[in-house]
Amino acid sequence: KMVLITLTLCIAAVGLLYLVMTWNFDYWRKRRVPGPKPKIVTGNYPNMFSMKRNVIYDINDIYNKYKSKYDAVGIFGGRIPQLLVINPQLVRRVFVSDFRHFHDNEVAKYVDEKTDFIFANNLFSLTGRKWKQWRAEITPGLTMGRLKTMYPVTNTVCQKLSEWITKQVGLETTGKNGIDAKEMSLRFTSEMVTDVVLGLSAGSFSDNPIPIVTHVNDLFKQPWAFKLFFVVTSTFPALSHLLKLRFVPKHVEKLFIELMTRAVEARRAQLAADKEFERSDFLEYIMQLADKRDLNIRQLLARTMTFMLDGFETTAIALAHMLLLLGRDQEAQQRLREEILPRLKNGVVAFDELNSLPYLDACLQEAIRIFPPSFMSSKLCTENIELTNKDGPNFVVEKGIAVVVPNYCFMQDEEYFADSKAFQPERFIEPDAAKNYRGQGVFLGFGDGPRICIGMRFATAQIKAAIVELITKFNVRVNPKTRKDNELEPTGIVTSLRGGIWLDMELRQ
Repeated sequence: KMVLITLTLCIAAVGLLYLVMTWNFDYWRKRRVPGPKPKIVTGNYPNMFSMKRNVIYDINDIYNKYKSKYDAVGIFGGRIPQLLVINPQLVRRVFVSDFRHFHDNEVAKYVDEKTDFIFANNLFSLTGRKWKQWRAEITPGLTMGRLKTMYPVTNTVCQKLSEWITKQVGLETTGKNGIDAKEMSLRFTSEMVTDVVLGLSAGSFSDNPIPIVTHVNDLFKQPWAFKLFFVVTSTFPALSHLLKLRFVPKHVEKLFIELMTRAVEARRAQLAADKEFERSDFLEYIMQLADKRDLNIRQLLARTMTFMLDGFETTAIALAHMLLLLGRDQEAQQRLREEILPRLKNGVVAFDELNSLPYLDACLQEAIRIFPPSFMSSKLCTENIELTNKDGPNFVVEKGIAVVVPNYCFMQDEEYFADSKAFQPERFIEPDAAKNYRGQGVFLGFGDGPRICIGMRFATAQIKAAIVELITKFNVRVNPKTRKDNELEPTGIVTSLRGGIWLDMELRQ
């Protein structure tokens, strides 16, 4: 009898658990929004927790299945309903024309100041009026005029990069294994951004660097922590009000607060000694803002971290992938070299001419298309809105629903980019090609609309300057350790080639 009772209770418990895990799976059906059937725990992301392949491939399967019939489909992240946008015209509505309905990024739901002050006050996480105010405050610090005054710093760092590579090429181990392009690019961006933003040297090319590269890697390699967090909050959504995500670990925050403190004290000491500082940089601007708004060091750091995080990781990723693609295509590399060489004066291209190199720009845009640093965007519906759905009925997206825009899927779609896996810079050779593709809703390398990447111009200037330096001084080839296809790393927050990028750099005569 006890066995029967125990068995009955077990069956009842399993049944109750099943009901709890599936009770919301009719959310989209009730609203007459089509979509694939979700599974318990994973929803429509079968590889979310196993990480056998990148989750964007799960999304791409859904995208390809439904894109001909609908503008959007209903999916689930665990038990949480999400709207997947699969029509580029709807992408434009989400990012641009109906921006007020999709004002915030979904990550804002998962962070707060108490758990992670720095990330909660990052432009990416900020919401509503606070986001608008902070963006308006920071934008003037990133004008083309300021970027131009900081360009000599960029060229100095580029020269340090060349010297470091030359040294690496001379090492016996490098000959066989090649140079780790991601590490090399992170050394470059950490040195660059630390100097431009903080006025300090990170010593990234020395034997004793400030551990910025290590700490940045700690930021972007947290799959297990994120996995556990999203397992819990997607299975039990109500817990997202209690549990919050810490993106910036305490030891990373501590390092950057120390750096920011050093930078501000050093600059104030210079000003107190009536030393005229020779450049109008971002640190100068942000210190003026701090005096105006009475900001403390932590608040100051929060305002600069968007700029710094984008400048470190995503810019390094874009540079590494561009070198990979040029290393694979020697003809494109030589054509780029021939475009650059006539513009060189004393080993550099003038800042005003950097954006007058059409093939350089085309190579960069095409590299970003193939390997977009952010493979998807997740927006939050901030105000109810009714949408059409091609062959399906109209439906209402309710406030609080996450809206997923699969950037990678549009940029890899043969309908918009023929032979989409191939590196073909010619796609972007016409003036305003990237702008036109973005206007069609199919090129989303930097996002779009009012929340387009604020550091876009700074990032592209960094990458272009580094490419000018490396392509004119080295022949770049891909080391055999590097895979030949474009399969993405299953883990990690930003897009990267699975297994890493290893390059053979040969000094040109």
